[in-house]
Amino acid sequence: MQEEIRFATFNVCNLAPAGEKLYDNLEPLSPAQYEAKAQWTARQIDLLDADVIGFQEIFSQAALRDVLSRTRHYREAVLAGYDAVDASGRMLPTVALVSRLPLAGPGVAYANFPAGVTLPADGQGADADPCRFARAPLHVQLVLPGGQLTDVVVVHLKSRRPDYRPDDAGDALAYALANLRSLRRRGAEAVALRVLVSELGQSGRPRIVLGDFNDIANAVTTAIVMGAGAPCEAAGHLPEMRARLYDCNAIQLRQDYLRHVGYTNIHDSAYMTIDHILVSEHFHPASPRAIGAVLDVIYLNDHLLLGLPPASDHGQVVARIKLLGNIH
Repeated sequence: MQEEIRFATFNVCNLAPAGEKLYDNLEPLSPAQYEAKAQWTARQIDLLDADVIGFQEIFSQAALRDVLSRTRHYREAVLAGYDAVDASGRMLPTVALVSRLPLAGPGVAYANFPAGVTLPADGQGADADPCRFARAPLHVQLVLPGGQLTDVVVVHLKSRRPDYRPDDAGDALAYALANLRSLRRRGAEAVALRVLVSELGQSGRPRIVLGDFNDIANAVTTAIVMGAGAPCEAAGHLPEMRARLYDCNAIQLRQDYLRHVGYTNIHDSAYMTIDHILVSEHFHPASPRAIGAVLDVIYLNDHLLLGLPPASDHGQVVARIKLLGNIH
């Protein structure tokens, strides 16, 4: 039986066919630019060498299939994903999952918030639906080596980009309010995602939530998804591990605090890790119900400093998990 499994998350940065107009302020890729991006992305996927990869900013599943056909190790992998367009027919960004492990069934995209969750007033843009994800999370049931079913959710929460109104004055107050609107949407999506993950947890199956959270691990929105502040167990007053998710970077067995270079994004000269892999207690070494443990977390981010034109503006994250009985 396979002893080690690898999970990765990869924001590819606007993967779309050549000639497709995605945003008003972004020129479509030329055929040569698409070719360079597809080749770079395929090489990066092979470099990850993960059993399961969650993708963000996929504008076309066909483009992703084309990229996979250029890889050495993922031509036969299973692809789960969906395409989306706006009212005018323009492509919208979505998430996807590629797996070399078998899936128990097709992926399910959760476009709508769970009942009772809605975006606060004034926290939405003119075209935003207060009860829907901007980019629907994708849920897939994965079959681990040995047959254990595991729930995997690929996410891409609202970006930090300020949400301006057409009549904003452009001053400091307008900027602050635009950032607040963006934060409110990301917060509402975090709450909706937390409810979805909690509902999946009622099955008792292991859970993995990975993707672009557009915030650091200690941010309030990320903490909401992880279930911070969960009730305590009666005995010993320890945190209730069943309800929580854990950042792989925080619970990895091989910690090296003197050589920590984990970041996945550079914005205004600030190095941040906004792409995360979260796991349930089933992969936490302190849990009595653990089926494995996170060995280490690896960040592929050299391309961010090199400034390669076809490369993504995000680093990739890989978590290596050792299945129980083989933890060293």
